[in-house]
Amino acid sequence: MSERRPPWPVRLVKGFAMFWWDFLIGDTPELFVAALVTIGVVALLRGVGHQNAAAVIALPVLAVVSLVLSVRRAAKPRE
Repeated sequence: MSERRPPWPVRLVKGFAMFWWDFLIGDTPELFVAALVTIGVVALLRGVGHQNAAAVIALPVLAVVSLVLSVRRAAKPRE
């Protein structure tokens, strides 16, 4: 007995969603969240407060902090 496959539009949408999930999230969802937070903070500083200098400083600082935290988490010995 063969299993029924979903129609091709459903497979297309599911494949498209799975591609973007794997491309954006992948193995490190914390980096995806850190990128969203960084973009949000810089956008708020730039747009709402018109703090361009603070946004220019915050962007590399937040990027370095998120990468350091990710590396520390990956380097932590597993028990």
